[in-house]
Order: sequence, then C-alpha cells, then structure tokens
Amino acid sequence: MPVTEIESESQFTELTKNDATKLIVLYFHTPWAQPCQTMNQIFKTVADSKASDNSISFLSINADELSEISELFEVSAVPYIILIRNSVILKELSGADPKEFINSLNQFSSSSSTSTSHNGPTPLATATATKPQTTSQPEEESEDAVQERLKKLTTAAPIMLFMKGSPSSPQCGFSRQLVAILREHQVRFGFFDILKDDSVRQGLKKFSDWPTFPQLYVNGEFQGGLDIVKESIEEDDQFFEKALQAAA
Repeated sequence: MPVTEIESESQFTELTKNDATKLIVLYFHTPWAQPCQTMNQIFKTVADSKASDNSISFLSINADELSEISELFEVSAVPYIILIRNSVILKELSGADPKEFINSLNQFSSSSSTSTSHNGPTPLATATATKPQTTSQPEEESEDAVQERLKKLTTAAPIMLFMKGSPSSPQCGFSRQLVAILREHQVRFGFFDILKDDSVRQGLKKFSDWPTFPQLYVNGEFQGGLDIVKESIEEDDQFFEKALQAAA
C-alpha cells in the first residue's frame, strides 16, 4: 500500500530512520475532524499516483491515538501535513488545501535539497525524550503493583506532568494552563495522559494525596496542581530551577 498507517512509535521511528534521503510525508488526522474526511481521500489519491516513486514515503498518523508523535511535532490542529528529508522539516501545511499540498509535494519531490522553507518546530523542544510508554495494563492490578508503577512514572523525567490529554491537545482548561506555564518558562517535561489509564488516574490521587489534575512532579517529588504552581512562580520566578536542585 502506498500509504502506511502508523500504529506505534517504534514503527514510526523505524520508517523515518530507514532511509533518511527519502522524502517523508507525514499526514496527521483524527476520525472526528470534518476536514480530515475530505483530506483522507486526497492524501490516498496523491499517494497512489506516486506509487512507483520509491523516493517518497507517505505515512498516515492518528493524532489522538499517537499523541506522543503529535507532541513531537507540536501538531495542534488537523489535518496537518509535514514534509521531511534527512531529518529536516521542509514544509508544514495546516488545513485541507489540496492545491497547496500537491504543489509542495511536487516542489520537494523533484529536489534533493534539504534547505528548509519553513522554520518548523525543533523536535523535543518542549518535551523530554524520556516519556513514559503507555502500555496496556491487566484489567485487575494489585495496589502494590499500581504503587510501584506510579513510582516509576513520577520519576520517568526530571519534570513530569500528569494531565488530561496531551500537551498538543489538552482535554481540560487547567491542564492547558499548566502546559502553557511550562512552555512559557521553557521547561522540558515529560507527560502522562491520565485519561488513558484509570489505574494511574485513581491511584495517583492517593499516591499524591491530591484529588485533582493536573499534577506536577519534580524528580519524583510532588509539587502540586495548577494553583500551587502558579503561586510558587509568583513568589519565585526561578521556582522550576530551584525545585530541580532541591529534589536532586
């Protein structure tokens, strides 16, 4: 098939690293976004027309299911198309504009140049490479097992945010505000979407002795929720730096 539907981060990494000289076309979409329904067919048709061209790879990515990849490229709206060669972002296209997509594809497929035409986001500019991997858990997990998993999750990155949704697609206003604060202060952080794992969501309330989300951890030490973090920054604008040093 000309279009490869990405199903995991490992598959994505393998396909994008196999041959860096290829032009790689990333198509981010969601099943609920109306513009994607039109763009899905256009993307497939264009990919089919290039089926004999081995120098191009067309990768389709569900932005909701693979939020880690979406966050890597700071995808905040769909449909979204990114053209890459030699690990360099050549072009980013937001929205369902078939003409712009085809023109951009023709422009870069006919050239081996890797000079950028758009200053795209630097991968991992705002999120640490050490992100917890969300794996399927047993239907029934013992309390001890949950506690052990939470210890690992809260220390998965120096600064860990437990939130509703992902940084690129927060599912509540409080999570959105805390992400904005971290980015404003240029803090590198890992995150965990508590909506995808109810054991973590419920267990963390007891683990932190804090009933709401988001929750922020620094080097495994609970710092608080949105209000406490805001108050801490108001008292000391170097709160994050000092918290890292104190918890080290």
